[in-house]
Amino acid sequence: MNKLFERSELRDIYEKVEAGRRIDEAECRRLFASNDLATIGAMANLVRERKNANRAYYILNRHINYSNLCILDCDFCAFYRRRRDAGAYEYNLIEMLTKAREALQLGITELHIVGGLHPSFKWEYYVEMLRELKKLDSRLHLKAFTAIEIKHLAWVGKRSIPETLAALREAGLGSLTGGGAEIFDPSVRKIICHAKESAEEWLEVHRIWHQMGGHSTCTMLIGHVEKPEHRVDHLRQLRALQDETGGFTAFVTLAFHPENTKLAHLPGPSGYDLLKTLAIARIYLDNLDHIKAYWVLMGMKLAQVSLSYGVDDLDGTIIEEKIYHMAGAQTPQQMAQPELVRAIREAGREPVQRDSLYQPVGVAK
Repeated sequence: MNKLFERSELRDIYEKVEAGRRIDEAECRRLFASNDLATIGAMANLVRERKNANRAYYILNRHINYSNLCILDCDFCAFYRRRRDAGAYEYNLIEMLTKAREALQLGITELHIVGGLHPSFKWEYYVEMLRELKKLDSRLHLKAFTAIEIKHLAWVGKRSIPETLAALREAGLGSLTGGGAEIFDPSVRKIICHAKESAEEWLEVHRIWHQMGGHSTCTMLIGHVEKPEHRVDHLRQLRALQDETGGFTAFVTLAFHPENTKLAHLPGPSGYDLLKTLAIARIYLDNLDHIKAYWVLMGMKLAQVSLSYGVDDLDGTIIEEKIYHMAGAQTPQQMAQPELVRAIREAGREPVQRDSLYQPVGVAK
């Protein structure tokens, strides 16, 4: 054990992590209750090095949010609009294909596609979207739809969840996104997203997809009305599903941006809280290989620091991000590959371009 941490209140947990043993919920709660960020970060760094050595990953991708029209009105969301609202938009297939073609010219390997629960798009819109995008380049990975979108598409298409997922995969769906998880606790969901699917429904969509051989990411939204015990319970349920299926590729801590939402009186998470939560996730989620810092919501400077707190992935080029920027995010909406590589190197890590399933595409020169 590092002598710097011998006197820490977290010494017993440090020794457990150092030995490669799983921590339990009580110990996870202790980590959230502690202000010893140095020790928490050191533990997370041990796990990161054990799993990924000195590598830090990035991907060449583009986000396309196909519409912000939504039948829900979640209090934490600044993205959704009704049809007659200012700022409401929807992309037709030609517009989607144009954006994809432009991004392919920049060398992207993944499209990240999510949107609101559109009130009138038919089943055919989604299937044709995937098919036509895939025709542009058969190697293009389509990472699309949250669990609540899958439930909505099942309703629109009058299909079961397994039938919906199978049809979307046949059309070109490569993997599911992890959005919509927010915080699993029902009392929290009642406040921030009262009409959204339950935690059980979110988990079941991902369970079915994993059982079909598919992969997805998982997320947790922090900095609103949740308490540390809600975060621990959320992480517990993600770890349990990963134990069962092994289908999650990465975990992402999402920061609540209160501006332009019905919860604008809340402060959102601090940088300290983001780093601490990412580090704890790295320690607790011992069955996930990757922890992602989503630079577009936390800023590249803090994302760089997170590479010393258990994070091994900075996401990618993104190119266009609407959901967080409609909530007041002031970060850039895209990052060129050389900038990502430079940020990773400045943090002392080895930059590795990856594909959507974390297979290396190349090591930056």
